[in-house]
Amino acid sequence: MPRITIPDGKDPFAQLWGVLGSPTLKAAAHQLTEVIYHDSPFSLRELEVARVRIAYINDCNTCRSFRTARAIPERGDDLDAVNEEVYDHVLDPAWSGYSERERLAIEFAERYALAHLTFDDAFWDRLHAHFTDDELVDLAICVGWWIASGRPNRVFEVDEAGCQIPSEQLRQTVDRVRVGT
Repeated sequence: MPRITIPDGKDPFAQLWGVLGSPTLKAAAHQLTEVIYHDSPFSLRELEVARVRIAYINDCNTCRSFRTARAIPERGDDLDAVNEEVYDHVLDPAWSGYSERERLAIEFAERYALAHLTFDDAFWDRLHAHFTDDELVDLAICVGWWIASGRPNRVFEVDEAGCQIPSEQLRQTVDRVRVGT
């Protein structure tokens, strides 16, 4: 049962992210999501393993079941670029199917969310061996956003409704904010 008032017949998830709250804040959130998925320097697999690790930490069913390649096909040419096996092993970063960057993205996401003070020199050395400083800053922003965007789904108990990101109404709000109307 959602912890916010949802009109009868309305999708709780769509109400949370598309109707309730400040239009300006929702537009900014949508813009960050768009930048992450369209302009970040990471491969779709790198994004997905970090995002889904955060989805498990947030305990968000919506985020765990969301598949970026299917929801945002322009993100890549191959809708199966991230197959289910990649998602199945996100809790086992030692899986042989992951690249070292993917393993580090998972570990970064986990530490960032659960133990941010454990970024010791050895971890930084491993990160810097595979990521530039620019990429590390971008990864921190991505992970921070996934924490921030997934937790409301669980806090307000709307995460069973299914993912409708980005909604057309939210896109229209973003467009209005961009042009200042």
